[in-house]
Amino acid sequence: MSMDEKDLKKLAEEQSENIKIPDSLQPDQIQQMLESRGQKKRKYYYGKITAAAACGLLVIGAVAAGTGGFGFGTGTKSDHAEFQMIVDADSGAAAGSEEMLTESAADSAADSSGGSESGVAGEQDGAAGGQNGKESSVSGRSDRSDDPFEVTDIKTAKNYDEVFEYIEAENKRMQEMQRSTEEYAVMDDVDGGMAGGSAKMESAPTENEVSADTAGEAGGASGYSDTNVREEGVGEADIVKTDGKRLYIVNNQQIQIVGIEKEEMERLSTIRLDQECYVSEIFVKGDRLIAVYSQSEYRDQGDVSTGEYGGRYLQYAVAETFDISKPEKPKSVGKISQSGNYNTMRVSGDYVYLLSDFYAEIYSSRTDRDGYIPMVQGKRIESGDILMPMGARAEKYTIISAFSIKDPEKKVDTKAVFGSAGMCYVSRNNIYICESDYGDYGIMPLARPGGGSSGRSVSGTCIRKVSYKDGELTAVGQTEVDGTLNDSFSIDEYEGNLRLVVTVTPISSDNSSTPRLFGLTEEAAQEQELKDTNSLYILDENLEELSRIEGLAEDEVVYSARFMGDIGYFVTFRQMDPLFSVDLSDPKKPEILGKLKIPGFSEYLHPYGEGKLLGIGMDVDETGTATEGVKLSMFDITDPENVTEAEKYVLENTYSSDVFYDYKSALVDVEKNLIGFRVDGDVMRYVIFSYGKNGFECIFERELSGYAWNARALYSGSRLYLTAGNTVESYDMKSLQKIDDIVL
Repeated sequence: MSMDEKDLKKLAEEQSENIKIPDSLQPDQIQQMLESRGQKKRKYYYGKITAAAACGLLVIGAVAAGTGGFGFGTGTKSDHAEFQMIVDADSGAAAGSEEMLTESAADSAADSSGGSESGVAGEQDGAAGGQNGKESSVSGRSDRSDDPFEVTDIKTAKNYDEVFEYIEAENKRMQEMQRSTEEYAVMDDVDGGMAGGSAKMESAPTENEVSADTAGEAGGASGYSDTNVREEGVGEADIVKTDGKRLYIVNNQQIQIVGIEKEEMERLSTIRLDQECYVSEIFVKGDRLIAVYSQSEYRDQGDVSTGEYGGRYLQYAVAETFDISKPEKPKSVGKISQSGNYNTMRVSGDYVYLLSDFYAEIYSSRTDRDGYIPMVQGKRIESGDILMPMGARAEKYTIISAFSIKDPEKKVDTKAVFGSAGMCYVSRNNIYICESDYGDYGIMPLARPGGGSSGRSVSGTCIRKVSYKDGELTAVGQTEVDGTLNDSFSIDEYEGNLRLVVTVTPISSDNSSTPRLFGLTEEAAQEQELKDTNSLYILDENLEELSRIEGLAEDEVVYSARFMGDIGYFVTFRQMDPLFSVDLSDPKKPEILGKLKIPGFSEYLHPYGEGKLLGIGMDVDETGTATEGVKLSMFDITDPENVTEAEKYVLENTYSSDVFYDYKSALVDVEKNLIGFRVDGDVMRYVIFSYGKNGFECIFERELSGYAWNARALYSGSRLYLTAGNTVESYDMKSLQKIDDIVL
């Protein structure tokens, strides 16, 4: 599951704002408790959670903002971490169930313990599971066996009072949780300290990318590269754009327009926003530029006459459209504003779809509707446009607003998906909101009607489908499946069907109305022996289940996936890197074709021409205990039943890449044979590779400063442009010799 700096901040705020530390968890109280406990040794299962404190530690210092792009410096990586920890009470040692990819990825595999599949480099398993290429179908779904997943209609709210019932219930649940925490949070019979767990990082609802499919088409037809997008034919915003004549660059609170028609670049103009506005991304189409930014507003709610003071900060996501027909004088022609933090945006035809996440204030009173009803264009969303949750709990919204590029100040339609918010996948016709469910220990827990907990034995994902066409939004349906998605590449719509590959994580059966953040019952402690598995599901256009394959790659988790027509590929990892190939030609009978096991793992997969699949990830030694650098792999997928790693290239002294969590950051162009991305290590660099009969060749390398986390490479005509920080450099595409540079 991939996340960026913005999502880390959002997640940390979400986890910390509603929970106060009880007195029983203060350091002096814990010390007294530990001294009074016996010496009995016991292991505890913590469940799959995201810890606000741990997340906060990862966030500190992760976001580099400033000027200057090129020079010396090391890079940083920011994502959110989902922890699954087993703590030894005596030693305090932790054995992670997943590999940890952090700023120091060398630690990622170091904490791995046994239980993974053995294998050596190049080992090929043509038939997984030994039966005609099929894996085990064991799912661990003890609560629902093999029953089809439930599908329900999406109902709209009758009125605001119906919405408030969920807010009130969540308020009561949080109060009960605080009381329960004081009673149960202290671990029983523990005389050792907690140790670090393992984590798998993920990408963010600010979906940054530069797609190979789109970039190749743009390069061949129009002579310039476009953003690497998730879904071909659906436009996405990014921090740098070009129309072949100009570069449009996000630079802190400004948008710089740079002319590139001549060999010497020219500053044309600057779009300056208000001081409290922070630009996330931009999109350019024709003579229109859309700037998406966040804006905060303080609303005083005190009454001076009574001596009462107070107020609240309201957060908005704004899409402002500028006329750039005269690039020297861009002019604002309208904007759409809606509650919440910016999630992502998509463009289809002449319509823009803006998505934001709004976190309701669960301590709001019934009459304080600004606290729990989102707004669009300064007006509360009508209750009939609020799509109610599948379960019995909800506290967040994913707001979708559509408007026309031609008439950017007029909202066409709005829907507020009430539930838990989450990752968004947008196909050519539908928007899927994917809300993760880890039970009472999860970061975004759902629930079944009539109860305070989800009652799940494994993690799950609620999928909520909203169709779109010409700005009109229509609720289609919703379902909840077992397992959680790694990122948006783990879910894909094809010929009306939805294919997804998930990691299924066991959670405690003691998932009742009394949530326990830390210590669990004896039975729950025993359940820590349960292991992750992976599953593939195919759902029809109504989200009804067509087929499934379960029990894949026990004790491993999905790291990357790519669906390519009738064939799907996905990578799991613990110590070795199995690359699975799946035949999806018959949606009712998918079949595992093969499984290639090699050391390391691929975090990002991208088709690279006929019969080839590019992988970018980390190289790991055969023991799975040490990373050896960022790795490029080229897989030969000519025969999906016999996939091989044709070539690999390892960048030594590197530990991460922005591609791992931000697909827009990659320049992948098959026609021009370019593979570009930033790598972090002893120094931060931007590298460009080509691929040929001699394998990978690094044809360009540029050292970056620590402020160049936003590096992008793109081309127009015969020149390559590298933007980083507040600097732009141009190069000749053939010789890659520097032509010009400009400081913004």
